[in-house]
Amino acid sequence: MDTKSYPVSGAGLGLRRDFMDELTQRDDQPFDFLEVAPENWIEMGGALGKKFAQFTERYPMMCHGLSLSLGSPAPLDEHFITRVKKFLDKHNVKAYSEHLSYCGDDGHLYDLMPIPFTSDAVSYVAQRIKRVQEILERPLIIENVSYYAAPGQEMPEVEFINAVLNEADCGLLLDVNNIYVNSINHQYDPEAYMKAMPTERIEYLHIAGHYNEADDLKVDTHGSDVIDPVWSLLEKTYQHHGVIPTLLERDFNIPSLATLTSEVDKIRHYQDQAAKGQDRLAHTA
Repeated sequence: MDTKSYPVSGAGLGLRRDFMDELTQRDDQPFDFLEVAPENWIEMGGALGKKFAQFTERYPMMCHGLSLSLGSPAPLDEHFITRVKKFLDKHNVKAYSEHLSYCGDDGHLYDLMPIPFTSDAVSYVAQRIKRVQEILERPLIIENVSYYAAPGQEMPEVEFINAVLNEADCGLLLDVNNIYVNSINHQYDPEAYMKAMPTERIEYLHIAGHYNEADDLKVDTHGSDVIDPVWSLLEKTYQHHGVIPTLLERDFNIPSLATLTSEVDKIRHYQDQAAKGQDRLAHTA
């Protein structure tokens, strides 16, 4: 059986300024790769820009964008995309992902808004993704997002995402926490959703914590520890799709680096357990 090639390997962490100094001083490399939003670093110079360059030289780096606004009715900002390309090239970024959503029309909404799950939207977004890939001269990876309303829905989210992936011929960043959050908010089976995602399209995974607004309302905040049901869904994801590079997101209420390292080590634990299980199956087949 062919083994899929991924842009990175192992377990990673979203890089935050809160712990950059401490991480710089460590002799070891507690994370296999790091991830940043290019919008936060693309214009950065001076001492902080030099410090960031040290990380891109030391760690495999991924970029996860915030503002392509793939579903927006406004034209793509091709000037911005060109600047992103230069940033990716300069820092030897391994892959670039973006949310399957939109964040503005004539202005910036400062939030990720859901794209209507319609056949027209599939074609519209796919063409925009293709154009982004032309400018970047590299694949774009799209992420399933959390959403709290589904205006104008004509098809299930699973069908919409698969259709976009196929028409745009792009990769998938599968966010396991978003699957769980949406499964509570919209009352669907998270494991069935996970299994409906195309293995061959998945490039890496995200995992994070969320805010418990109510029993039937979860908010994707990246501001708390990962909870047990999300860890369980991650474990099942490895069992179904294979061991995939996975990144921990933590954007608010940043704990100590030791705490973050412990959570990333937990990702590695589940990866190791899944790999051993797959080896046992291979030997008994």
